[in-house]
Amino acid sequence: MKSLSTRAVCYGLLIVLGLLAALPNVLPGRIADRLPDWYVGNTLALGLDLRGGSHLLLAVDARELIDAHHEQTARDLGAALRAASIPHRPPEATDTALRVEPRDPAQLDALERAVRAFALESATGAGAPPAFAVRVRGTAIELELTRVQRAALVADAVERSIEVLRRRLDETGLVEPSITRQGDDGVLVQMPGVSDPAEIRALLGTTARMTFHWVDDGRAGETITLPGTDEEAAYRVEQQVAMEGKHISDAQLAFNAESGLPVVSFRLDGAGARLFGELTRTNIGRPLAIVLDGRVITAPVIQSAIPGGRGEISGSFTATEASALALLLRAGALPAPLEVVEERTVGPDLGSDAIAMGISTGLVGAALVVGFMLAGYGRWGLIACAGLGVNIGLVFGILSTLGATLTLPGIAGIILTIGMAVDANILINERIREETQRGRSAIAAVQHGFSRAWATILDSNITTLIAVSLLFLLGSGPVRGFAVTIGIGLITSMFTAIAAIRLIMEWRVRRMGRRRLAIGRQGLPGRLTGGQVNFMRGRVAGLAGSLLLSVASVVLFFTPGLDYGIDFTGGTLVEVRTTDTPVETLRGGLASAGLHQAAIQEFGDGGHYLVRLPVATGAAEAGPITNAGSVDELRAAVRAVAPDAEFPRIEMVGPKVSGGFAEATILAVVSAGLGMLGYLWMRFESHFALAATLTVLLDLTKTIGFFVLAGIEFNLTAVAALLALIGYSINDKVVVFDRVRETLRLTPDKPLLTLLNESIGSTLTRTVFTSATTFLAILPMGIAGGAAVASFALPMLFGIVVGTSSSVLIAAPILYYLGQGRARRGLAQLRPTGEELRRQLELAP
Repeated sequence: MKSLSTRAVCYGLLIVLGLLAALPNVLPGRIADRLPDWYVGNTLALGLDLRGGSHLLLAVDARELIDAHHEQTARDLGAALRAASIPHRPPEATDTALRVEPRDPAQLDALERAVRAFALESATGAGAPPAFAVRVRGTAIELELTRVQRAALVADAVERSIEVLRRRLDETGLVEPSITRQGDDGVLVQMPGVSDPAEIRALLGTTARMTFHWVDDGRAGETITLPGTDEEAAYRVEQQVAMEGKHISDAQLAFNAESGLPVVSFRLDGAGARLFGELTRTNIGRPLAIVLDGRVITAPVIQSAIPGGRGEISGSFTATEASALALLLRAGALPAPLEVVEERTVGPDLGSDAIAMGISTGLVGAALVVGFMLAGYGRWGLIACAGLGVNIGLVFGILSTLGATLTLPGIAGIILTIGMAVDANILINERIREETQRGRSAIAAVQHGFSRAWATILDSNITTLIAVSLLFLLGSGPVRGFAVTIGIGLITSMFTAIAAIRLIMEWRVRRMGRRRLAIGRQGLPGRLTGGQVNFMRGRVAGLAGSLLLSVASVVLFFTPGLDYGIDFTGGTLVEVRTTDTPVETLRGGLASAGLHQAAIQEFGDGGHYLVRLPVATGAAEAGPITNAGSVDELRAAVRAVAPDAEFPRIEMVGPKVSGGFAEATILAVVSAGLGMLGYLWMRFESHFALAATLTVLLDLTKTIGFFVLAGIEFNLTAVAALLALIGYSINDKVVVFDRVRETLRLTPDKPLLTLLNESIGSTLTRTVFTSATTFLAILPMGIAGGAAVASFALPMLFGIVVGTSSSVLIAAPILYYLGQGRARRGLAQLRPTGEELRRQLELAP
């Protein structure tokens, strides 16, 4: 009893801590106000898809960054070669390298030595490798940035961009913006409550690199021609930058005292003030061009020296434009242009609808699971349901402690966890029931039931975790939230089933003495579970039918193909909600605005439409979104024919991102299959692993066919469903294969066909019941979840049915034929255990 008490205290403390961590999420405001901020602040944040807002994924223009670096390097290299007295032609920048030639070919060796010395000096620190690789190409020397240096330049640009973006958003007064690094060259900006990010998109995408150049007066060596703000204006200015805009320490909107027009008043830092004073003192009477992102915004003539470090920028500004320019100058310039490669916007109403849907379907699903467990296992089912409640509380507690963000896929993950969490309890209860039927006492049945179920629970959960881990590593945004939720749910369900529920059951049965234990009512009819049904009789027909359906699904995959969402195709998706605007009127309004490629689909209730715009021509090569302006045009065109129109959801995905999603999906599915194959090969045998993997492959192809026939959009949520199904389907096979392995150990001489039939029958209740609980948990979401979760819930429901049936009708026959082949080669069905090896050695002469 001491052991039981010790475990009760330890497990109780863990559960109490977990539930306390989850408590702030449901505390009423009047109670939360009396508690410490560090505690009540430990709550889940809602994702943008639940509370509404906008999300922008921006990518650093690496080509522009490298070009600018090449230009600066060319100037530095030219200066170094002039200092070394080596006559040379001006360095030329190509797409990948810098090229410099000596004026005298005989000095090629001297030029090479000087360039190599320059490359060594360009190293970022003592002992660091050169930033450039130097090669001789004919009569020229080429310098190419090393891969490490190129990656370092991009990484540095991303970090500096994050700081600039944060300053810009802080200047706007935006509430709780989130700015994080995404991948190698991306910056993710999330803005709660922003339903129209057009202005912020322009604000964040503007490089705002300001430079001061003297207008050419014939004395400069190298000049460039830059456009002005007027389309017809052009200025010939010195290529050499007279002063960088980084010296601007403050900028504000002001109004010119004489004209009353908006201007930008700026102040320079100390170094800038001294430089500007000297420049203006020695160049009185010359025009000074003020250049913003390669365009001359004004070129005033310097009338006198300006020693105070103050000035103003005038131009054809409105007050709004001048204020925006002042903000950009205060925040600083981006180190390289940022391009919007993905944009998603969710209105607040849509977010609140998603929350209501998630809560209602989750509660109904939980109620169905609780009802099923009570009907199947009585009071022992009630213990399992109590464990389910603790499990969900622990999931919320851990998510809150980690500072996780709850998204709509995350809610779907919690609902799926409700169904999967009782799997372990069903396995345990059925094992205890078997031990009871063998005549064991209550305490012995519980102990043997838990110990025998442990291996199956471990194997099935680890295979599912492999798929979930890959989904986290290769997914992004809300899909990662789904993976985190499922992963945490699997771990906490193992704790509640193996530790907490075992504790309660042992406490309960110790009071029963040597009486036999009754675990609810009998499951499936004894005829099905007692080995009287020959499940393997239809193995040939089952395999042939499964193969035929899978081949048909592969054909459907190519013709007519999946309905890919914009996650994979790129482009723009806009949800439009009007009162009574007919689709013909909407189509005519878009056509009159020049949006002839827009595809309109009626969606939900009357006046509710989905409008799709393909990726603009040339965007596939450019990478970033080039039709961002089309969204603004679409809004205007729709409001021209439907002034009351609302836009609950807007999504834009560039080809660079969509191409990455496609590659990541293939990689995730293949990696999940290989990972599970390797794990099962290690835990079972090669033919067990191959049988499970081949069966899952057949299940997967049928699910793809279901996507095509049902017309369900294939998007990132669908990928999450596929990977979850891979894990779940393997989970089912492990339950059957674990019993096959156990029976093989006990009766290795029994015919394989008989052994498989008995194993299928003895695990049939577990197979059906575990699938039923998961099916019931997801069913309300599939019925009432709407389009937002259709790509997840409906394929999951289909996959559960297919996966359950294949565990009985497909996996076992494949294992049988692979086992027969193994037997013909003279190999045992299982490798001997350590104990068996020791016994063989003892018996050996």
